[in-house]
Amino acid sequence: MKILLAFTAAIVVLIAMPARAHHSFSAEFDQNKPVKQTGKITSMRWANPHAWIYIDVKGADGSMVNWAIEMGPPNALLRRGWKKSSMQIGAIIKVEGFAAKNGKEFANATNITMPDGTKIFAGTEEPK
Repeated sequence: MKILLAFTAAIVVLIAMPARAHHSFSAEFDQNKPVKQTGKITSMRWANPHAWIYIDVKGADGSMVNWAIEMGPPNALLRRGWKKSSMQIGAIIKVEGFAAKNGKEFANATNITMPDGTKIFAGTEEPK
């Protein structure tokens, strides 16, 4: 009986781990802090559970600040018209989204406007 109980507990922990790695919008981002940033793409990570782009944005003091922009999962982005090749290193894009609660250079994208003017929803979810 103890072995069965231990095995069951281990299975529950293993199943819960991926869910813990995924977070809700409200856990990290503030819907009362919209951000708009224009910057040059420095890198991109097309991976689950969220795709990420990194852009260099000129800070208030004139220095370059690298922002991490969280987008939706790659599969959802594909359904919205994105491709991994949509983001070219060096391209200048406009990002609309919501700032992180921790005040760092980190945001959740809602829309991204590409250099040709194409605007695509890129968020993980609409804020409530």
